[in-house]
Amino acid sequence: MTTEFQNVSLSGRKIEASNKEMTLMEKIYLPALFKGMGITIRHFFKPKVTIQYPEQKREFSPVFRGRHILMRDENGAERCTACGLCALACPAEAITMTAAERKPGEEKQFREEKYASVYEINMLRCIFCGLCEEACPKEAIFLTEEMVSSDYQRTGFIYGKDKLVMPLEDKAH
Repeated sequence: MTTEFQNVSLSGRKIEASNKEMTLMEKIYLPALFKGMGITIRHFFKPKVTIQYPEQKREFSPVFRGRHILMRDENGAERCTACGLCALACPAEAITMTAAERKPGEEKQFREEKYASVYEINMLRCIFCGLCEEACPKEAIFLTEEMVSSDYQRTGFIYGKDKLVMPLEDKAH
């Protein structure tokens, strides 16, 4: 019964190991060394694929999703109504927000009665899937074609409203 199990191969490919004696050329390892050097020399003369970043910009896919932006309406008021659908749709749980009621005199700053007083996205957790963009009923959040900038501290990757809200355009131009 033990001989039956020795012939069973789970992958369908039976590999038998052998302990054959190595030849002199295999023992001194020169053919393998020359073969490796040949591969290295072949790749040495091929054109480089490295992109020299600041001078050359890499071409991105047309469906690239980059840095988030909170949009404003045509009057300059924030579109976000703090409904929380973007935070619920986020699989990485990267979005947090705190809702607040609009005070008298803030009608030009916020569209609706309720707005996000705190809106933060943890870019270290974000997987740039775009589900927040799809879930937003007010079309308040979009993923731009802009890259997320690098930083040395974790706190630099928590984007608040100061980094997310679209800046107001100057009316003088």
